[in-house]
This record gives sequence, structure tokens and C-alpha cells, in this order.
Amino acid sequence: MNALFGWWREGTPDARRALVAASLGWMLDSFDVMLYALVLASIMVDLGMSNRVAGALGSVTLLASAAGGLLFGILADRYGRTRALMASVIIYSIFTAACGTAQTVLQLAVFRVLLGIGMGGEWASGAALVSETWPADHRGKALGLMQSAWAVGYGAAAIVTALVLPRWGWRAVFFIGILPAFFALWVRRTVAEPPLWQASRRRPASARGGFSDIFRRGLLGLTVAVTLMNAFTMFAWWGFNLWLPRYLSLAADSGGVGLTTTQMSWFVVLMQVGMWFGYVTFGFISDAMGRKRAYVLYLVTAAILIFIYISIRVPIAVLLLGPFVAFFATGYFSGFGAVTAEIYSTGIRATAQGFTYNIGRIASAVAPYAVGSLADTRGFHVALRLTSVAFLLAAITWFWIPETKGRELT
Repeated sequence: MNALFGWWREGTPDARRALVAASLGWMLDSFDVMLYALVLASIMVDLGMSNRVAGALGSVTLLASAAGGLLFGILADRYGRTRALMASVIIYSIFTAACGTAQTVLQLAVFRVLLGIGMGGEWASGAALVSETWPADHRGKALGLMQSAWAVGYGAAAIVTALVLPRWGWRAVFFIGILPAFFALWVRRTVAEPPLWQASRRRPASARGGFSDIFRRGLLGLTVAVTLMNAFTMFAWWGFNLWLPRYLSLAADSGGVGLTTTQMSWFVVLMQVGMWFGYVTFGFISDAMGRKRAYVLYLVTAAILIFIYISIRVPIAVLLLGPFVAFFATGYFSGFGAVTAEIYSTGIRATAQGFTYNIGRIASAVAPYAVGSLADTRGFHVALRLTSVAFLLAAITWFWIPETKGRELT
């Protein structure tokens, strides 16, 4: 037990509060944004949407989140990690609740765009906050714990959907999404800016670096490779997870598994258990064996397991395999914050993390639409294979990304 959690006691009180804040922010981000996937079947009926339109809405949200990530990465470098974190949480909370008031597809699209801006901003702010407050020996574990909060938020969203949707409908599910806004008040009172960031602000502006510095000689190739790697993983993750609830609840004779709404919700909850363990263990594995080997192991295994997962239709088999799919097809995200933090200096760290993470989101925004469109013509069995291919392409990009394990932050 000490081996698993002893590292936590080695962090300073400020570091532990920063990790709790970033984790809760990411959990609530997940809770709000994944509500859409979980109530999608009901929205499609109520607003008369096809798979293609529903997928396009998912893509629009990801595009907006990319813009939000770029914007908040720059704001976090300029005005502070905690200020950017609070602003992003408030934005995605307000507009998640607003989704419950939408009367047309256009109105829903507008609210999803604004929600996406806040969603994209949270990760860049939180990852920089955690990276700069934890030592190199435990940075992977800390970021793994932060990333694992996504699974908790997704699981909580599935539970809320199972309890609220059958009784009060999809609009009530979205209204609950306003609650994370109150979390920003706690951040304001208790979480301090990292000493590394405070020190960087005392340097002359010309010495801190800016957006263009992530493309300077020596960093351009790394920025391109890391962005491509993230684009492939994000395409795979969103293409699979946004359509997973729909695939599970679709009738078997229409190419799905044929689960009821309640069964689907609990299947998703069980997958989040595997996802959580994938996130947390990746931090330990990458701190022990290195970022590169851990990433390639997870990505290749994810490609294989997803191909198997969509080839079976027996509910009990889908139930048992689901947590293992989630473990490998999600856990690698825990390493992204560490890799980018160890490549870029403090003055441009959040900017670089926002860019590499969210330009990947722009590319991945094609995924919901591509999978939805292909599902309309060829069925989900064929459409979801795209995500398996994307995982393999992501593994190949690691040929150009160096090992960064153990680097001290500058």
C-alpha cells in the first residue's frame, strides 16, 4: 500500500491541492461533456436528428474545444493556471445546462460550441498546474491520477443518466451539468499558482517565450510529431466513445448489441472502472519503464482489443471485455501531460500543451462525423474499425518522439 500511495506524501500541501483541483476539474469536465453521448438516442428522436447530424454536432463540439484549448493555454501562461482553470469550469458548466433548453438542432449546436470552449480550456490549465507542482519522479503518477478523474466523471454521468433520463427526460440530465460551476469557488480560495510559473513571470517578457517558440528550430519536429500522435489517439477515442452508447443500445438486427437504456448505462459504468485503472497504472508504468514504451504498449493493445470488441455481439462477452478495452484504449492519455511538460519550458508550457492537445482535437473532430456517416451506410461494425486503425497510426508516430522520462522542468 505504501508503494502505491507513498508518493502522495512526498508532495507539498500546495502540490496536493493543485492535483485535487485539476482532478476535480477534469472529472467535472468529463461529466458535463459525456452527457451528450449518453442521452444522444433520446435527443435524436426528440429533435429528429440522423446519425450524420448527431455526429456533426459531436465534431463541432470538438472543434470548439480545440479553440478553447488554444486560447486557455495562452491565458494560463499569461494570467495563471488557476485563473484559467476557474474560467473554463464556469463556461462549460453554464452551457451544459443551457443544452437542456434547446428547442432546435441549431440552438443545441450553439450551446455545444460554447460548452466546447470551456471543455478545451480545462485540460491545458490543469495539466500545467500539476506538472509544475510535482517532482520528476512522481510526475507521471500525479498526472495519471488527474487523468483518471475523467473515468470517474464519465461513470458519474452514466449513473445520473440511468437515474434521471427515464423519469424526467434528457433535458433534466443537462440541467444537472450546472453543478460544477460551484467548484470554481473552492479553487479560488485554496489553490495557489505554481512557484515555477510565478518565477517565470518575474523574467522579462522577451525571455519567457511565446506561441511562435513552440515551432522554433529544435522544437518544430517534436511539436508536429506530438500533435500527430495526439490527433490519432483523439480520433480513435472520440470515434469509439461518442458512438459506443448508441452502438450498445441499437437493436441487434440493426447492427448493435440490443441493450436497454439502463443496461447500456451500467455497461458504460463498468467500462469506466477499467478506464480508471488504465489511467492510474499508466502513470506508474511510464515512470518505471518510460513514456515511449508504455505508450506503444497501450496503443497497439487497444487497436487489437477494439477490433475484437466490435466483432462480438453477445452481451455477456461485451460486458466482460469492455473494461479491458477501456483500460488500454484510454489509459495512455495519462502520459500526454508529462511528455509535453518535459519537452517544453515553463514560459511556453501551457501554450504548447494547449496547442499539441487541441490541434489533435481539430483532427479528431472528423471522427464523430466520419463514424456516424459510415455507420449510416455500412453499419457500426465497419465504422468502428476506423478507430482501431487510428490507434495503430498513433503508435507509429512514436518513432519520432524521444524518451523524456526523468527530465527536470525548466
